[in-house]
Amino acid sequence: MPTLSPAATAFVFPGQGSQALGMGRELAQASAAARQAWAEADAALGFALSQLCWDGPEADLNATVNTQPALLASSIAALRAVQEQLGDFRPAYLAGHSVGEVTALVAGGALSFADGLRLVRARGQAMAAAGQRAPGAMAAILNLDAPVLAEVCAEASAQTGGVVQVANDNCPGQVVISGEGPALEKAMELAKARGAKRALKLAVSVAAHSPLMQSGVAEYAAAVDAVAFQMPQAPVISNLTARPLPDVAAIRAELPAQLTGPVRWTESVRYLVSQGIGVFVELGSKDVLTGLLKRIDANVAGVAVGMPEAVAGLGIG
Repeated sequence: MPTLSPAATAFVFPGQGSQALGMGRELAQASAAARQAWAEADAALGFALSQLCWDGPEADLNATVNTQPALLASSIAALRAVQEQLGDFRPAYLAGHSVGEVTALVAGGALSFADGLRLVRARGQAMAAAGQRAPGAMAAILNLDAPVLAEVCAEASAQTGGVVQVANDNCPGQVVISGEGPALEKAMELAKARGAKRALKLAVSVAAHSPLMQSGVAEYAAAVDAVAFQMPQAPVISNLTARPLPDVAAIRAELPAQLTGPVRWTESVRYLVSQGIGVFVELGSKDVLTGLLKRIDANVAGVAVGMPEAVAGLGIG
């Protein structure tokens, strides 16, 4: 377990795909601060989110309207447990993958935990409604990088007249595309012809980070406009620019634009490394971002912190 130096540490927060039944339960049993975070989440949302995360049913947890607040609550509970362990440790940067960017903003104090939970629930509702109005799908493409897949998507769109684009540049060799069914299928076919090792449809109900989400943008923007924001205590990296969000106006513009824009995760991590970050602490369920990190830069350390033993192993150097 690496020791943490504030100047060389980033806290990162996962997005959809990191949820799992039982998420956060053991940490809540071990940490009073984590337990309190879950209690706050239940109160803010007006239902037992903790019970849904821990006992299911799993199908309800995987509904995007529940998944998004579940991920935020799990990550903030882990963060509270870390703060309980380390005291007032402040990392140099914060970043989150997709909905994890809202978690990063909450972690930095840009908005309250309760407002963050309600906001991502509204985000899930807006995305689910947009997905019903404009159905689509997503697929993971292995062994092709984002610039090549951007060409593939443009070609597939031209051939089918449909929408498909790069949605998540997760790491070299793992890129997710998103769009309308026929255009997505054509892009998967073309990707294989360009040398993709695999093209796998994802078990998601909406074409996130694509123009098919456009009809949900205004609804989500209204929810964003209703929330009080301030500048975070540490810079938060934008998914859309892979650079720090410069001001509150940029935060307000970023969040609705995220629904239709791509997640530039590879570039975000490379930017952080260029700023001297050597340790990435992933807070929340699973270790998805830690796994991606190894593919982006093998010279930096990643540590996933979602269980009591991981929290107990953290130290400041």
